[in-house]
Amino acid sequence: MAVFGIFGLKTENVASSAYYGLYALQHRGQGSCGIVVNDDGVFSSFRDSGLVNEVFDNRLLSELGLGQMALGNVRYATSQTKERINAEPMLVNHVKGRMAISSDGKLVNYWDLRRELELKGSIFHSSNDVEVISNVITCERISSDSMEEAISRAMDKLIGAYSMLVMSPRKLIAVRDPNGMHPLCYGVRGDGEYVIASESCALNVVGANFVREVEPGEIVVFTKDGVYSRREHCGEKPQRLCVFEYIYTSRPDSVIDNCSVHLARKRAGAFLAKAHPVEADVVIGAPDSGIDAAIGYAQESGIPYGLGLIKNKYIGRTFIDPGQNVREDKVKIKLSPVLETIKDKRVILVDDSIVRGTTCSRVVKLLREAGAKEIHIRSSAPAFLNPCYYGTDISSRDSLIACKHTPEEMAKIFGADSVGFLPLEDVFKLGAGGTCKGYCAACFDGNYPTEAPSEPAKKYDHKISEKEKN
Repeated sequence: MAVFGIFGLKTENVASSAYYGLYALQHRGQGSCGIVVNDDGVFSSFRDSGLVNEVFDNRLLSELGLGQMALGNVRYATSQTKERINAEPMLVNHVKGRMAISSDGKLVNYWDLRRELELKGSIFHSSNDVEVISNVITCERISSDSMEEAISRAMDKLIGAYSMLVMSPRKLIAVRDPNGMHPLCYGVRGDGEYVIASESCALNVVGANFVREVEPGEIVVFTKDGVYSRREHCGEKPQRLCVFEYIYTSRPDSVIDNCSVHLARKRAGAFLAKAHPVEADVVIGAPDSGIDAAIGYAQESGIPYGLGLIKNKYIGRTFIDPGQNVREDKVKIKLSPVLETIKDKRVILVDDSIVRGTTCSRVVKLLREAGAKEIHIRSSAPAFLNPCYYGTDISSRDSLIACKHTPEEMAKIFGADSVGFLPLEDVFKLGAGGTCKGYCAACFDGNYPTEAPSEPAKKYDHKISEKEKN
């Protein structure tokens, strides 16, 4: 998931800028997207399921109109949240005015808060975390002097990961959870126009110069009178940036907490080469996020890097699933081997991670058919052993192959000659030289920065006790 926002003083085509910003953040979510434009307090919006270029065209962007502010979102769809109603940003009308809200992350106390709000009379239309967050903020806004004060009070109740943007008729407010689990930064372009985004790559696309990261726990308020910060939640919890941002989630041209994602991935590859050396003829990367680590592995090992797999860039949501009479493997349609690199070679395949293992078997088969003599799989992430409660779609240990099999067993299952994972101790070194003070690697080591959802809260039911009925 990703957020993008623009705040300026002039009326201009902010919808188009939001479109390009979201396009740059498309890698963070392909399930749905949306844009809200604010023109002197009048909100225009559109959101739908699909990729940015599928949902928006010139007509829609024109209908959103001109404005001083814009707010956008892309999100991925899980089996529980794939309906259009869960698309963001979300618009809210309440007694103190109007707001739009967009978030990246997930609350661990979502069901507890939702149940509490429903018992007080709130009605929900989606299963989206941001609807709960908007209700909590709205409740606090009734007795608060400002939107930022309401957000600060709401943060006392929100547990989990959230980097979010809240737009009122006159303000755009950026918020990062006290653990700083997902990135959020802002920059400036032109004559004092501010751009806020989940990743710095989106600032570059719209011509904004990076200013700084929003700090964990910080509330940054953009108004016509300038920018100011509220820091009452800063430092109340240790920083725990999701280390998967460096391994997989973020674009390689982004900089997160003063550390280049590209360099972090090359560093992961170098650590892999030291931990799991093997004699081979060529190192290749699994497109796209395995390529940087493959380059790092090659540089550290001295084994040449080669272009081994080509990814079809045009497979998106509209990809037609072949019928039963079509026996082509989907991986063959998505990935194509470069025979000159693979044939008769001992190949090291570097991928960003191994989660369920189903793709690995298909890719190994593809490389065998291309004539590879040996295939050694290397993962630039440690073994996944635990569910993630903060935004990565790994809900249980049941589907994680590393929970059931050793690397040696996995190699046999995949049809590979060997499998190696990034050592756990090395994952905390990926952001070396940056400003981050700590990382969340709970999906690897089980060290969660917050309480985990209670068992009943994982699957919400609407059963009401006899006491509640009365």
